[in-house]
Amino acid sequence: MSNINNKNEIPDDLNKCVEFHGHICPGLIYGYRVAKEAMKLMDIARSIDEEVVAICENDSCAVDALQVLLGTVVGKGNLLINNFGKNAYTILSRSKRQAYRFSRNTRYDYRGRDKSEFDRLEAAVAAGKASKDDRRNLKQLKINDLLTRPFEEIFTTTEMTFIEPQYAQLAPSEPCELCGEMTMTSKMIELSDGRKVCIPCSKKSMNQSPK
Repeated sequence: MSNINNKNEIPDDLNKCVEFHGHICPGLIYGYRVAKEAMKLMDIARSIDEEVVAICENDSCAVDALQVLLGTVVGKGNLLINNFGKNAYTILSRSKRQAYRFSRNTRYDYRGRDKSEFDRLEAAVAAGKASKDDRRNLKQLKINDLLTRPFEEIFTTTEMTFIEPQYAQLAPSEPCELCGEMTMTSKMIELSDGRKVCIPCSKKSMNQSPK
């Protein structure tokens, strides 16, 4: 990949990620690289239903690239977020019965051709003296670096034992017996008096109970 300096130079699949996310940033590039690597390793395409599952250990910008390229989204139930604040992502293919975990195990270190400029801009940001252009140029240098660097320099790839995750659970909805709003029965809480209520109402009920 060549350096990305303007929208016209962005690969089509990355441009789709940018349009969905709203802007290009280093975080989005991490997810883009993970998705592309997973697709290559397992020979998979974008998930139409729940053929591919992503388990993310953060809720960062990277997740949006996985949603666009892998079709792993909350609404289908094939995007699971365990927000541990870790730069790690596990991608599973049901059809291939394969799973890979991609994790960052080292701090980011710029490896591009403009090391002196990167260091200057990074120092300006750290000192609170960076202009808007400085911040934009620093971000662009990092984006270009992450796009062109070998994947193994960014992430550690580990093949995992395939354990098939549950499919998204479906359940009928019934009115909460306190607020009346329709609620999935599988998410309802039964109070001590037998009434079945939504989670927010169950918490209110607990707070209002005599102590």
